[in-house]
Parts: sequence; structure tokens; C-alpha cells
Amino acid sequence: MSASNLEQAKRIISERVELFQRNLDQYRRAEYKEAQLRVEFLDPFFEALGWDVANRQGWAEQYKEVVNEDALKMSGATKAPDYSFRIGGVRKFFVEAKKPALSIKTDASAAYQLRRYAWSAKLPVSILSDFEEFAIYDCRQRPSDKDGANVGRINFFSYEQYLERLPEIYDVFSKEAVLRGSFDRFMQETRGKRGTTQVDAEFLKEIEGWRELLAKNIALSNPRLTLDELNDAVQRTIDRVIFLRMAEDRGTEEYGQLQRLIKTPTSPPSQGGDKRGGVYPRLIELCRQADAKYNSGLFDFANDALTPRLKVDDDKLSAILADLYYPQSPYEFSVLGADTLGNVYEQFLGKVIRLTPSHQAKVEEKPEVKKAGGVYYTPTYIVDYIVKQTVGKLIAGKSPKEIEKVHVLDPACGSGSFLLGAYQLLLDHHLAWYVQGDGGQGTGDGKRAQPIYQSATGWRLTTAEKKRILLNNIFGVDIDRQAVEVTKLSLLLKVLEGENQETLGKQLKLFRERALPNLDQNIKCGNSLIGWDYFAGKMFADAEEVKRVNPFDWEREFPQVFNPLSLPLAKGEQVGVGGFDCVIGNPPYVLLQILNEPEIFKYLSNTYKAARYKIDTYQLFMEKGIGLSTLGGYLGYITPNSFLTNKHARELRQLILHNSNVELLRVFSYQVFRGASVDTSIIILNRTDRPNRAQTVEVVRSKASSDFEVDHQAQQTWLEHPDNFFTLPSTAGTEELKLKMQQGSHRLGEFATAYFGIQTYDRTQYVKVSSKARHFKPVIDGANIYRYALSSSREFVDFRPEAIKSGGKSEVYEQERIGVRQIGQVPVATIVPAGIYSLNTVYNIFFTTKTEYELPFILGVFCSQAIRWYWRQSFFDQKQTFPKIKKDALLSVPIPQINFDDPLDKSRHDQMVALVDQMLELNKRLRAANTQADHELIQRQIDATDKQIDALVYELYELTDEEIAIVEASAA
Repeated sequence: MSASNLEQAKRIISERVELFQRNLDQYRRAEYKEAQLRVEFLDPFFEALGWDVANRQGWAEQYKEVVNEDALKMSGATKAPDYSFRIGGVRKFFVEAKKPALSIKTDASAAYQLRRYAWSAKLPVSILSDFEEFAIYDCRQRPSDKDGANVGRINFFSYEQYLERLPEIYDVFSKEAVLRGSFDRFMQETRGKRGTTQVDAEFLKEIEGWRELLAKNIALSNPRLTLDELNDAVQRTIDRVIFLRMAEDRGTEEYGQLQRLIKTPTSPPSQGGDKRGGVYPRLIELCRQADAKYNSGLFDFANDALTPRLKVDDDKLSAILADLYYPQSPYEFSVLGADTLGNVYEQFLGKVIRLTPSHQAKVEEKPEVKKAGGVYYTPTYIVDYIVKQTVGKLIAGKSPKEIEKVHVLDPACGSGSFLLGAYQLLLDHHLAWYVQGDGGQGTGDGKRAQPIYQSATGWRLTTAEKKRILLNNIFGVDIDRQAVEVTKLSLLLKVLEGENQETLGKQLKLFRERALPNLDQNIKCGNSLIGWDYFAGKMFADAEEVKRVNPFDWEREFPQVFNPLSLPLAKGEQVGVGGFDCVIGNPPYVLLQILNEPEIFKYLSNTYKAARYKIDTYQLFMEKGIGLSTLGGYLGYITPNSFLTNKHARELRQLILHNSNVELLRVFSYQVFRGASVDTSIIILNRTDRPNRAQTVEVVRSKASSDFEVDHQAQQTWLEHPDNFFTLPSTAGTEELKLKMQQGSHRLGEFATAYFGIQTYDRTQYVKVSSKARHFKPVIDGANIYRYALSSSREFVDFRPEAIKSGGKSEVYEQERIGVRQIGQVPVATIVPAGIYSLNTVYNIFFTTKTEYELPFILGVFCSQAIRWYWRQSFFDQKQTFPKIKKDALLSVPIPQINFDDPLDKSRHDQMVALVDQMLELNKRLRAANTQADHELIQRQIDATDKQIDALVYELYELTDEEIAIVEASAA
């Protein structure tokens, strides 16, 4: 920390401490208000820590360092924390203020209130203070109204300790400390405590419970409902409750109105009341009032004749509504982030209700989700990055008038996270333009009312302007109708952000229109990959099949986007041109083969150039996204990185290179999606029909979310590669060194082959732990192969023709050979004796022509530092999870040429064989060592022999000291 800044902070806080001490009795009186305390003590305290509490820098609302809320008390619940401290618009921690008449140390309700705010906002730590006392809380544990004031409290100071303990406070909570990373390190040091749960995980459990409760009750009470009607009814009911409850905490609806539905007496049937109870009918009436106010499709009863007729038991709905309020509810909906709601809904949509023959409701995971291994929500920082690189670039420096026709699309929008990110960026851009450009006097064309207004906290966009931007610029499609409704819900809540009943009422009166837009023409349900030509030639399409396939006609559904100028290109590798200026998203990753849909598989194979061999939906979405983009537009996706170098994705790479300029490629060497074993990359394309062969691609290697290296690669390199591999930039001298190793060498494939091991029809049936039957053979898999070592296996494989699907040549296994693991960043290999068979996680390398090379020589080259380096530069597929060794790559390994007539060359070959034989023997002895002393002694011999092999390989390739340094630097 800066000593001068700390000393200045001490001087300011010292003055405040002295003043507080002098008038302590007055401040402890009940009439001394919280607002006074904030102005006189807390504002100066945090300004001393470097925060611009009063916004003297004049930042726009979205970039203020400190959002200072006026607390609004309703039914004992405060609607917003007093202070939100932010960097770049991102919340870091809350501070909740109390007047000194309250004891911070013992008041459990104040602590609960703070922890609800921070937990709901996913902030790990926050502060509670009346200046007399200062309490820091770990807010990662789900709060309960039964918790004492000490639960989660990790530090406590009285005002007399401020000066003495100021370095501790300053080093975590000052603006300088947050910018320097000290705050984040403090979070890391205090994380991992037992009982901590993320708010999204808890809220997901909550609404999944609602779904099950409502589904069972509605199915039982409404026996004529179809499955689709049941799913729609349950989803709409949950969406409406969440919308109205969030609107209450955000100030656009009267607080407690849902809660009062429970408490309102029910009229008896003789007076026209509902004999099953009146809570649900009253909810429907509340929704009708909301429709009059908001005009949202969520409350559109003209198109929803189903839900008003439903019968729902009072006790079931009452149980849901009762748990939404303070003090029972741990959720503070005013600070619950859009990303949190999106994450919750993304997981929620992974399950669906089904009906049993007896019309009972069951909730289960969708088959396609189960086969794909789950649902994974895109982290907010990834969304923001892609949006900034696409939408941000497109609108930079443009006026609102110029942006009116910018169309942003997510063709697989899910819960709407990318569209929310794009919408937020557009809102921020418009607000900054109006404030900086014309002070809110409209667009300058004289036709539109003021698009911004002055609120108590600064300039804001009017609701009418936010609606206009949403309708003009944001578009989405998803095959799941429930996902479409969730996206609409999320966007509508974003429109209401920052509004309250007063501001909304004034605007509604001024503009004489309802508050929210109808998004039916912007967010649509359909299959983005399949058009109506799927049913061409079929006289009568089955209604159920139409519903299941859900074909989508882009031009018809979005006429405002696809105009007559959106003409297809028909030149060689080029694809059509669409009307969207930005196509963004995280398309689904599903191998179509596992979905067992032969007709769909056939259609996609015939329709998409990228549909080759194993068809993954993300690759089809990349091709579709390019075709939907207008010339000059951007595409930004996060996808698996397998398309970069997979030989079966060559057509996709060619399509990208012939229809766009690749602006950015970001490859992740860590798991972006929590709980998902998938290696990912971000690609940003600029759509063109005349690619720039001199285009330089920005390549980012990300080791962690905040740890990355930036490099550059010529797109020409990818065009010239025989398979158009999207290789990553090499360090200086790399290409020259690779070429040198290739020259004067043989490709392994010139005299050997790599035969993939045995794949059975059913491993559980045909691979057993032990068997004495003659047709069972001893077998190994990749896990048994180590560098220069082979572990024993107790498994046996049934080697009869009816058991073997592939890899059934017995002569391969009845000879000594080199075994190479299929999984690995570099080849891991050893000698496999004759008679040991191998499964399809092992490549078996053996000679196919007569040669004087011996297997140990080839093994030594394969396991050398030089070839490990060469492999990473040439063949590593960039996967951190299950990287695969490929046959073509194995056969391309350069084997140093040996002139067996030359005594020196022959001696080098024989020396390598001897060293490798020694390595194999030493590794056997190492595995058999019983004492630590023996183990250490053998390991030293192995290390020394390894160095001798590396030195001999360098000599065989004739590498210079500088070239050896390049190789060994990569292993450092």
C-alpha cells in the first residue's frame, strides 16, 4: 500500500474518531438518524479509503464507484443496501449502515439483513457499521433469520481501534487494495468454509421444489391437461411469481402484494367464491392488473386461455408465496443479479415434467441433456468478453440513430445470458452518448421525446427508450419454448432495473403506454438448424413430428432483419449472407450420433458443409451463424476447441477462412464451465465475401480468468496448412527447428504403422477380470502404459469374432511392439511383449517393412525431450481434458536417418537400444523397490539414463546449443 495514502487516511479518520468520541452520547440517542451518520462519518471514512463516495469525478450511473442508496423501509425489510462499492461497474462489497443507537455486536437482525444482501448478490464479504462498531461478515453461507449476530462474522472493530487497526482495513477495503488484488486474495484466503453455498444453487433447489409441487398438484386437479399444457402452465406460474416478487423488491410493484394473497379471506362458494380456495384466482387477477400495466407477453391472457381456468390448491401456492418474504426468505431480490437468475434457469430448463399413464406428474432430466452430460451456464466474464469483442466493436463511436438498425442475435439463446449482456452494453452506450453528447435533449432529429431523465442518483434512460433499444436490437431463438419464455422474462426484468413505482408512473403518464414491450417478434421458438424443407416431399407431415422437429424459417420469422438485400452468395466455399450484424452465444455441444435421430442426421448431413463424420451441433451452429451474418458483421462464440485441429472439421475451417476474417482466437487451458470436462475456445469472426489473406489474428492463451498471454498469428498460416489447422503461434525459431528435424529423417509411417486396439461390442460383457477360457486373452488398456514401463493387468478380453467390433487382428498382438496411450498431450509409450493384447485406448506400433531399426531405438526417440517438444508444437490438440494422440500424427513423427553401413551411425543406433533396454529394466526394478533408499537410488539412475538418451537424440538430429535451449525451455 502507499504510505502517503495510508497517512492521509489516518488524518481524516482521526478527525472523525475525535468528533465521534466528543459527542458520543448525542450520537447514541434514538433521534440521531442513520442518514446523518452516513453524511458525517461513514462517507468521510470510505472517502479516506480512496473511494469517490460523492461521485466528484462525474461518472455515469453505471460506472460510479459507490452507489449510495436511500434505504426504503417496507414491512421491516430494507429494499437496497446503503452502499455498493464497485470497480468498473462490478460490485465488490456492500456496506450496510445503522445508527449508533443500535448495537452492531449483538443485533442479529441487522447482520441477517446485510448477509441476505451480499449472499443474494454473490458477494463473498460485506460490512455492517454504525461507525461506533465495524463488523466484517463472510457472506457465502446461506443466511437464516435464526442466526446470531456472530454467525459469519470474521472481524470486529470499535471506533477506538480504527487508527491502530487501519492498515488491516486499508489493505483489504481501500480502493487501492481492490485494484491491486489484495481484496481478492483476502477472499481466497477465507474461502472454503463448511456450510457455504452459492445463492444460485439454493435458489435452483427452491424453484425446482416449486415445479414439483405445482406439477403434481396441477396434474392431479386438472386431469384433462396435456403434457405440453402442464409444462406451460407450471412454467408460466413460476415466471409470473418471480417477476412480480422481483418487481416488488426493485420498487416497481407494491411490496407484499403476493404475500397478501395468502392472508386475504376466501369467499364461500355460496357467495361466488372458489370452492378449492381463492389464492390462485387472486394471483390471476393480480396478473391481469400487471398486464394492464406492463403489456408483457408474460401476462397476455388474450393468448393464454389455459392458466386462468386452472385449479390450484390454496395450501400449495401459499407455501410458495409465504417463503418469498423477510424474515423467512434468505433472498434479497433487489440485488439478485441477472447472471444468477440466468444460471438458475439454465439448470432449471435441463429438466422437464412428464405424465405417467395415471396422469401423475414426474420431473426428470431431459434425454438430450442427460446424454450431453448436463447443462452448463456461461460465466458472466465470458459473456461480457464476447459481447465487447462483437457488439462493442460494431457500435463504437456510433450515435443512437446509427445503431437503430443493428441486429444482435443468439440463435440458441437458452436463458438469455448473451442477449442480456448485449442489451446491457447497448443501454450503457446510449446513456453515455446522451449524457455526453446532448445532455438528454433527444437524438437531435426533433422527432423523439427526451430519451433520458434526471433521477435522484443521476441520469437514466427512460423506460420508453429502453423498450425501443430492446425491440430494435435484440433477437433470439431457442428450440425450447420454456427457454424462450425465460429469456423474455430476463430481458423484461432488465427493462425495469432502476425503476420504481414513482418513476414508472410518471413515464407511463407521460408516454401514455404500458411499461414493457411485447417480445414475441424478437425472441422466438424454433429449431435454428432445420428449415421447413425438412418436410419437403412429405404429403402430410405428422403433427407430433412437426412439434418435435420444430422447423424454423428465418426470413419469414424476422422480416425486419432479412430484407431483399440479404442475398445468398454461391461462389465455391462461400455461404449465404444474412441480416444479423452480430451473432453471439454458446451453442449446444451434442454429438448427433448419440441422439438416435437418423432422419435429422441425414437432413443435417445434406444441408451443412461442416457436417462430416461425427456431427457436433456446435459446428453446425458455427456454419449457420456465418450464414446468418451480414457482410461486415461479427460472430462470437465460445465452443469446444476440437474444431481447431480435428481432421474431420477441415470443411468447417475452410468455410470460416473463405467467409470471414478471424479477428481473435482465445484458447483456455483451464475449465471455463464448472463441473464440465470440456476444453473451450472463443472465436471472433468478421463476416466478409473477400477474406484478407494478410489478416493477423490476435491469439490469447488463457491460463486462468485473469492470467493470459497475447500473441498474433497470420491467417495465411492456416490457409497454407494442408488440413487448414488453426495452429497457435510458435516461439522464435520454432518453425525452423521443426523443419530441421524433418529434413534428413524418415516419417515413421514409411516403415511402420499404428494399429488401434480392440473395441468390443460390450466391454462389460466381453472384458472380464479373470477367465480360463481359451478364447479370453490377457489384455491391457492405456492406464497400464507408462513411459518405459508397463503395469500388469488382471483383465482378459473375449477374442471371438462375435465379441470384437474392431481391432481384431491377432497377429498384431502376437508380436513384440510399442504401445502408446491414446490419451495424452505427448506420446506415452513402452514395449509391449508378444501375447499381451490391448484395448482401444492403445496404439500398437510395429514394423510393416523389413528394416534394421530396432523397436527400442524408436521408443527412445518417441520418449525423448526433443520429440515431446516437436509433438506439442505440431500435433497437440490444445485439450487439457482427455487430449488425444492421433494415428496420422504418430506416423508423421520424424525418425532420425541411420546409415547402417556407417560404423558411427550404427554405434549410435546400438547405443540408443542399449540405453532404452536399461531404462526398461530400471523401471521394472523401480516398481519392485521395497525401501525408500532403493527407490531413490534407482530413480537417480533413471534420471541419468534419461539425460543420456536426450543428449543422443539431440546429436542424431544435429541440434545446436541454441536449438537445444528452445526445446528445453518448453519443459522448464
